[in-house]
Formats: sequence, C-alpha cells, structure tokens
Amino acid sequence: MDLAAKIRSLPTSAGVYLYKNAEGQVIYVGKAKNLRSRVSSYFHEGRVEDAKTGTLVREAVDVDYIVVANNKEALALENNLIKQRKPRFNILLRDDKTYPYIKLTLGERFPRVYVTRRLRKDGSAYYGPYFPANLAYRIVDLIHRHFLIPSCKVDLTRFHPRPCLQFYIRRCLGPCVEGLTTPEAYQEAVRDVKLFLGGRQTDLVRSLSVRMDEAAAAQEYERAAKCRDLISTVEQLQEKQRIAAVEGDDADVFGYHYENGMVAVNLFHMRSGRVMDRREFFWEDLPETSLSQPSSAAAAEPSSADSSQSEFHPLEFLSALLKQLYIGQPYVPRNIYVPVEFEDREMLEELLSEQIASDGGRLTRVHILVPQRGEKRSLLDLAGNNAKQSYDQRFRVMKPNTRAIQDALQEALGLPDLPKRIECFDISHIQGAETVASMVVWEDGQMKKSDYRKFIIRTVDGVDDFAAMREVVTRRYKRLQEEKKPMPSLVLIDGGLGQLHAAAEALDSLEIINQPLAAIAKREEIIYVSGQEDEPVVLDHHSPVLHLVQLIRNEAHRFAVTFHRKRRQMRDRSTELREIPGVGEHTTRRLLEHFGSVQAVKQADVAALSSVVTRSQAEAILDHFRK
Repeated sequence: MDLAAKIRSLPTSAGVYLYKNAEGQVIYVGKAKNLRSRVSSYFHEGRVEDAKTGTLVREAVDVDYIVVANNKEALALENNLIKQRKPRFNILLRDDKTYPYIKLTLGERFPRVYVTRRLRKDGSAYYGPYFPANLAYRIVDLIHRHFLIPSCKVDLTRFHPRPCLQFYIRRCLGPCVEGLTTPEAYQEAVRDVKLFLGGRQTDLVRSLSVRMDEAAAAQEYERAAKCRDLISTVEQLQEKQRIAAVEGDDADVFGYHYENGMVAVNLFHMRSGRVMDRREFFWEDLPETSLSQPSSAAAAEPSSADSSQSEFHPLEFLSALLKQLYIGQPYVPRNIYVPVEFEDREMLEELLSEQIASDGGRLTRVHILVPQRGEKRSLLDLAGNNAKQSYDQRFRVMKPNTRAIQDALQEALGLPDLPKRIECFDISHIQGAETVASMVVWEDGQMKKSDYRKFIIRTVDGVDDFAAMREVVTRRYKRLQEEKKPMPSLVLIDGGLGQLHAAAEALDSLEIINQPLAAIAKREEIIYVSGQEDEPVVLDHHSPVLHLVQLIRNEAHRFAVTFHRKRRQMRDRSTELREIPGVGEHTTRRLLEHFGSVQAVKQADVAALSSVVTRSQAEAILDHFRK
C-alpha cells in the first residue's frame, strides 16, 4: 500500500502518528484529535512548499499510527515516543544540567538512601528535585546523623563479621551485622525517613512523641532522649519551611530569545517565592518543523526583538519543551509561567494535575499561565532578558574572543605565526577492518565543513595506526604540493607520540620542513609538539586553548567514526544484494550510493531501479525481494 492510500485508510479517532523515511527510521512524531484529517493536511496543495513541512514530506515514505482513548493520552504517548525515538524533525530537549533526587531503596530488605540524578522504575521511592544541588546532600547527611539510615554499598542480603566505620561514628544502625539492630527497629527508622522526605513532619513529630513517652514510661531514657532530639530537629526544619511558605508559592518561569536560527531559553525555579536556581537550554540547529510564517502571538513576543523573529514558531516550540520537561516527572510546580499561549496548554494542565494526583502527591491543580501585567509579567520579562544574555554569551561572545584564543594557542605551542587554519587527522577501524581516516578543518574561529576530507586506507593491512597515519598525511600534503596550495598553520594529530612521529616522517618524506605539527593524547589530554616531545604542553583543564584543541580533535574523531560505520554498514548490507544473480560488486556499490540503503532498494520500482542498472538487473532485483 502506497503512502497516499495508507493515509486515506487512517482512522478518524485520536492518536499519535509516526512518519518514517526509506530506511524505516522515525523522523517525526505528532499527535492528532483526528488522525486522518491531521496526517492528510501535510499533503494539501501549498503546504508541501512551506518551510514547516517541505523537507519532512519529501523524506517520508511511510506512516504508522497508534490509536488512543483521548487527547490527553495522545499527549503523553507523543512525549514518550519523542524521548525514545529522538526524531530529527521534532524539537528535542537539550539540557545543560540535571538536578539531584533522594532515592530510598524500598525494594531492599534494609533500605538505604542515596543522592541520584537518574530515575528508574526499580521499586524505590524518589524525592526531589532539590535546588540548589547541594541541598540533597545536606538532607542525606541529616538522615545519616539523626535517622541512622546509611548510603553504603555493603551487601545487606547477608550478615558480616563486623560493621564498618559508619556504625562506630553513629551514622548507621548496623544492619550488616547480626544482633546490632532488628528488622522491626530498622523498618521504624525507614518509616520515619519516608515521613520526613514526604514532607509529613507533623505526622512524624506525633509518632516520635508517642515513642518518646513509651520509652520514658519503660525507663528507656536513652531511647527517649534520641526521640526528643529528633523531634527538636524536625520542628526546627518545619518552622523554617513554614516561614518560607508564607513568602510565596512554587513556580517555574520561562523566557526565550531567538535569533539567526538559534534559541536560548532560561528557566527560573522559584520555590517558596524565591528564585532558587536557573537553567539554560540552547538550540543551535532547530528542526524545520519549528519554523513557520509569523503568527500574531509570535509577533507580539517581547523577549525577542530581532527581525528574524518572524521566522520562529514559539507556540510549537514551547509546547514541545514543556511536555518533555514535565510529563513523567515526579515533581511539577503549582504554577508555570510562559511568555505565549499555545494550543495544548489546557490539556497539558489537566494531564500534569492528574499525573501528580496519581503519584500520591498534592491534589492542587497545575496552572500554566501567560501573565500580561503586574509582578508575574515582570518575572517573565526578567527571564526573557536573561535568555538574551545567555544567547549573547553562548553565540556571540565566543567570536570576538577568537583572536585572543589564537594568540594564546600560538604562545602555548610556540607557533611561528597566528594559527588561522588547523587541519586535524584521526584513524578509525575495528581490529584493522575497514580502516579509514578523517581530516577536519578549523579556520578563522569555526569548523569549515566544506574542507573536510575522508580517506580509505589502501596500503596498510591489519592493525597499524602509525602506518595508516603516515599514509594519510603523505596523501594529503603531496596533493597540496601538486596543486601548489599553502600549508595549514598547524597540523594536529589525534593520538600520542607514535602517531606524531608517523606524521612527522610523512612530512619529511615530502621534504616539508618547519611545518608546525602537534598531537593531543587521549585520557591525559597532553599536547605533544613535534621537535619538543620531551617537554609536552600541559594546559589547565579550564583553558579555552585546551577546549579549542579538544573540540577540533573530537570533531575529527566523530567524522572518522561516522565514515567507518557507514563503510561497515555498506559492506554488511551489500551481502544481500550480492546474492542476486547478475548483481556484482560494482553494481551493488552504485545501487547503495544512489538509494542510500538496501531498504530503499527494496522499496524502489522497476523504473527507479532502471535509472541505475539495466532492465534485466532491475527485474532480477525485484524478483529476488518479492520472493
């Protein structure tokens, strides 16, 4: 069934649709109240030409769908599929930090507490997130000192001959040694921790008071004193929280700045009326689905005054951002302030409110608000201004500093001239198979992708990185000599002394002298300069010069690995085509280069195949896959 016929057969109920390309990869996930109407709208006359859908529609060859009961289920499922599949046409959350949670391992015989930044469905209870991050560590330390629940990694499924230091300094009940505590006493401490972390201090104080009275009546004065001290600690914390709660409610405030196809977002976390922390998000290459013609809401947005704002689609962008940030998270603030209205706002409010209630949290409703005036509007303006500052720091400040970094690099490596062009090489293979090399170029402050080069190593058999480096450097600069082009300011090698010496030998064989040459070794991040290997350059880990060298080295590694993986995939995928009578190695290569994958070859018809191979070969290929 072709795509048009499949779209006509879609149901009219609510659900999620997934566009796929010729290789079967999901490239876009969307939701709809009416699947058939929404998906078919992408192919209406005129829409194929706009920036929002043009490339997507041209790449899509198939569409899958999942029917759900209502729009809220579609919203949640869409968010989960985007996080799982990471389609390149969807707006994907890129976070610069994660906040810690406190994990109580209820699935263990003797539960423990940990600080973690990763949530898992493992039967444990998670509390948080905590702002600032060190607050989680302070709370866990308090639990060690007062509730005596540990964070150790000792195997508690069996008993040990003696306890660790934490027991002797009175930070653990000692469940690892038989007789030091009882399961009942330990579980009582765990229940206290649950009440404490769950914010139920009143219930905890009441329980502790009953136990203190019972211990005093039984003349167990030491246990009664422990309960008394714990009550005092909890009441002090409760009083601090009560004072803070009077000052205001919990809220998250969003602001953004868009310019030149790049976006910076600032998120202020307000807890009890005070800004506790700020998060920054950046998008350098937005998918085309986030760009469209200007809308009235977008044009009215005050936080981005640049003329290129008319190309940005903030409604879809903010909707996608909020769904990925909050759906499925254990904590959502009561109020979320955003600068513009968006289509799914009320539905997302209902979904998040139900999510909190189902997790056993508070029963209050989550509000996603678009303040127009007053103090809340001022908060939005503050977030928007900070987003612009973040944008300038991330996308503008680095360019004026390029000259300073060049000067610092020249001084650090002792280069004769200012480094205006750097060419970096890397080798990639798996146990000597499909050995390839890459060359990437940094020029005048940015990577120059048009000058990147790939090399297939031809003269080296087996694992010999040094010989491979010697070959690729020889080939590169022999060609520059023949074309009478200038040498780069610096040749950078991804590797250690062995690779550096191999590259130096290659340059010597070409009678190229006084060429600046250096290598950066993995792990140690030490830079070796040719001619002064005994005195390697060790830069501070926060040095912008080291960051620049690492950036270029990592890009060379990425480019080499990508090329190697593609070569290996073409070799593996070509096996099936080579089994077809009349299709040899040359024909297989032409087919894969033209269609991109075996999957695309399978889906091609006789006419498409005949543009690459003969008619008889095309019919043989079709007959093979039909069988």
